[in-house]
Amino acid sequence: MDIDGLRPTTDRVKETLFNWIMFDVAGANVLDCFAGSGALAFEALSRGANQLTMLELSNSAANQLKQNLASLNVTNDVQCQIITTDSQKYLANPATQQYDLIFIDPPFRKNLLTPCCELLSHNNWLAANAFIYVEHEKELTSFTPPENWQLLKSQSAGQSCYHLYQYQPQ
Repeated sequence: MDIDGLRPTTDRVKETLFNWIMFDVAGANVLDCFAGSGALAFEALSRGANQLTMLELSNSAANQLKQNLASLNVTNDVQCQIITTDSQKYLANPATQQYDLIFIDPPFRKNLLTPCCELLSHNNWLAANAFIYVEHEKELTSFTPPENWQLLKSQSAGQSCYHLYQYQPQ
């Protein structure tokens, strides 16, 4: 997908992430907050996710995601939706459902990470014990996750840092 500003998660990072969560994807309800190329969401789908919601601001990226989804011949047992929207505006609403696995990989240097994480927690989008994957630029040093997110794993590669958290309801 050749869309300006799109920075898909590398295969190496994706492999590490799915090794971390390999036993928790099957049957999961998945939310990809900044879908982009859809690499993470489609990987979750291929590993047995039950439901998939992808949020994407770019019309052209969302249209490409829809074409890619159509080519996958997903069975009727799996619900997939691609929503062309601003993630923060979408997540500012009360949750319409809760998710077991959340991907947060916003465009770098746009100050979207912290507000997105806060909205997910405050508006009840996270299922009990949900896993939250966060990817951000290495130079970002000011990110502090919500208090009830427990850090499970953390690594860096290239220009990115990536972390796996688990939501601990209070």
